Amino acid sequence: MRRMFNRPTPKWWGGRGHILFTIVVFVTLASLDNAALATIPSMVLPITEALNTSEAAIGFLTGTVIFVTALSAVGWGYWGDRSDRKRLLFWGTVVWAAGAGLSSTANYFWQLFLWQTVTAIGLGVIASVGFSVVSDFVAPRRRGLAMSFWGLSQGIGGIVGGLLASQLGADDFSLALLVIAVLGAATAVLYLFTYDPPRGLREPALAEVHEEGLGYEYRIEPEQIPALFERRTNLWLIIQGLSAQVAYGSLIWVPLLYQEKVLAVGYDSATATKVGGIFAAIFQLGGLFSIVAGHIGDRVQRRTLRGRAIVSAVGILGAIPFFLMFFFIPLRGLDVTNGAGTATLVPEVLRNLVTNPWAAGAFLTALLAVAFTGADSPNWFALISDVNLPEHRGTIFGLANFSNGVGRAAGNGLTGAVAGAIERAIPPPLNWAVGLSIFQVFFLPTGYCYYRAAGTSPGDIQEVRDILSQRAAEAAGTTNGR
Repeated sequence: MRRMFNRPTPKWWGGRGHILFTIVVFVTLASLDNAALATIPSMVLPITEALNTSEAAIGFLTGTVIFVTALSAVGWGYWGDRSDRKRLLFWGTVVWAAGAGLSSTANYFWQLFLWQTVTAIGLGVIASVGFSVVSDFVAPRRRGLAMSFWGLSQGIGGIVGGLLASQLGADDFSLALLVIAVLGAATAVLYLFTYDPPRGLREPALAEVHEEGLGYEYRIEPEQIPALFERRTNLWLIIQGLSAQVAYGSLIWVPLLYQEKVLAVGYDSATATKVGGIFAAIFQLGGLFSIVAGHIGDRVQRRTLRGRAIVSAVGILGAIPFFLMFFFIPLRGLDVTNGAGTATLVPEVLRNLVTNPWAAGAFLTALLAVAFTGADSPNWFALISDVNLPEHRGTIFGLANFSNGVGRAAGNGLTGAVAGAIERAIPPPLNWAVGLSIFQVFFLPTGYCYYRAAGTSPGDIQEVRDILSQRAAEAAGTTNGR
């Protein structure tokens, strides 16, 4: 009998309804994970005023949080591939929720830095162990579509976190952090009742193994780690993440870019924080296209095992010109109520998107840019699953996520530094537009890496399928021989 934290489980445990509940909780956790990461960058102005620090210091803080999250994900992922994933996810969530709650009590920058580092350590578990569990719920045939929802939940979390922080934290940054902490703690309690699927649950080659209750008992061993890098597709997926996330990491400063644009047309700091946050949230709606992109990736992949990599390459490269236009479009003629609350500002911002051609142009170019990059996330998630064995997915995702984190932290930190240096010659908000534009060049090597992955992935996918089929046959033979 399966046990949940050493207690007998009820009959409905592992049924269809229970699995659906588990997926909903996982999606919520992934959303909150990214919401927590998005809070600080969306409250730069109020935090610098409250803690008497600089924008550069906040940039260093957010870069550190991203880096520590990625680094901890490596350890969490390896640990999860060897042990009980459910326990790790529960305690990791408790750690980041506690860190966020303690961050809300900070009176000095060093205190905020310390507690945000604790938060980052806990956040790493969702990235790697969470991915490993979710991949076991998804069959390869629909993996791109399913992973689009996993990725989309993270994007929505970032939007919600940024919006929540910019609105609740405009006058008091601690309130937004406290709300995120409470939501994280509440979700941790729900996670106690989720289902931890057997590894490889939806792999076609292992279907009979799981139906007969034989189980899949393979776990990663330390000596297997070097072999992960012998799969060429893994290398290309890790390298592309390093370059892509430099560009993605720079985009964390988009809320500040638009806050500066609102300041430039004469509004006060609190109004600029709120309006800039609302614009930044609306501009990310193109992320919904990732559902379509994941479905396209699945369909192309069924025709050729090169499909997912090709779709991702086209999406990444196609986004560049639209991002460049988006950064430089000004907010001339902006008409909102200075000093108003969120309930008043949201409809006013939406009206500007229709009546103000500058705001409409920014929205359209942002929509297209984010829509194109929406092809990246679901197909990258699916490829990581496709080319690795079930007991290796948490570890390789942790390693890939570390590469992503290094790139994202660099993009985050360097964008702030570059924009600060440019400000000596070019005043805000144009300095931020120039700084963000510079970092879009990193999408170019990302497209090349996907091109190379398109050449290596067919062989790696087939090798994984062959190994799983062989193990299934061995399990069946062992059972018949008893």
